[in-house]
Amino acid sequence: MAQTLAIDPPAQASCARRFSVDGPFRKLCLGCALAVGVLMVGFFIQLTAASWEAWRTFGFGFLWSQEWDPVAGLFGAWPAMVGTLETTAIALAVALPLAFVSALWIVDAPPVLSRLLGQAIDLLAAIPSIIYGMWGLFVVCPLMQELWWRLGIDTNGFGVLTAGLILALMILPYICAVMRDVLRMTPPMLRESAFGVGCTRWEVARDILLRYGARGLLGGVFIGLGRALGETMAVLFVAGNVIAVPASPLEGCTTIAATLANNFAEADGLQRAALFALGLILLTMAFAIQVAAQYYLTLTKAKRGER
Repeated sequence: MAQTLAIDPPAQASCARRFSVDGPFRKLCLGCALAVGVLMVGFFIQLTAASWEAWRTFGFGFLWSQEWDPVAGLFGAWPAMVGTLETTAIALAVALPLAFVSALWIVDAPPVLSRLLGQAIDLLAAIPSIIYGMWGLFVVCPLMQELWWRLGIDTNGFGVLTAGLILALMILPYICAVMRDVLRMTPPMLRESAFGVGCTRWEVARDILLRYGARGLLGGVFIGLGRALGETMAVLFVAGNVIAVPASPLEGCTTIAATLANNFAEADGLQRAALFALGLILLTMAFAIQVAAQYYLTLTKAKRGER
């Protein structure tokens, strides 16, 4: 004969309260998730509407036009796009290996030293961007000018390379902090097994840590990438504010964010629409990079043993 499981009345009341709270909380989480998507769509709609005059006047030729003449009413996005991509590429090329090596060393360091160095790197993220810009203007630019002068190259120290180095220092703590947490979440058994079969420290980092934490590590990279793409004040100080396609990393440039900050206050009419178009291009670039990265992770998840 089947027996009925007796439930304690207080426990039954507790379960009822839990289920009564679970429904509204689930709806709240769903609403917040949908709000993020609505906000993203709203950004695209608002920027498209505000920049429509520029797209109607110049068409898609606005993307590769190198003109920027407010007096003649001619505007093009290509110099700012090139400057943004070049400075970001330099920043990532410098910051990524330094961040990964620093995170790997901090994870394996003794606890006291690991905590001290981790906090020191985290403090770099608290420095305002304008301070980085001032430091770049008064310290890095003169050093770059002196360095290249000794090598026989005449330059004033401002340009793509200097802006990229400043951005690298700015995004380093963000990438390193995420990578450090991801590496700490790697099961110790995986590392010990790799060491047990004779793998070197570099082989463990490349074949075990990178593969296991690929999604988290890439998330840290995108945090730094977003900071580099949208950085304004630091780039304004050291890039040179030259609206032209730089022929070399030592020449002055501008970025989309720097162009917006430098021109938006006094812009009106067609120029204001062109600046909104630049903002739409920047948002589209960041969104496209995110989509491409997620697509790559989806294609390669089988190689990493993911389902």
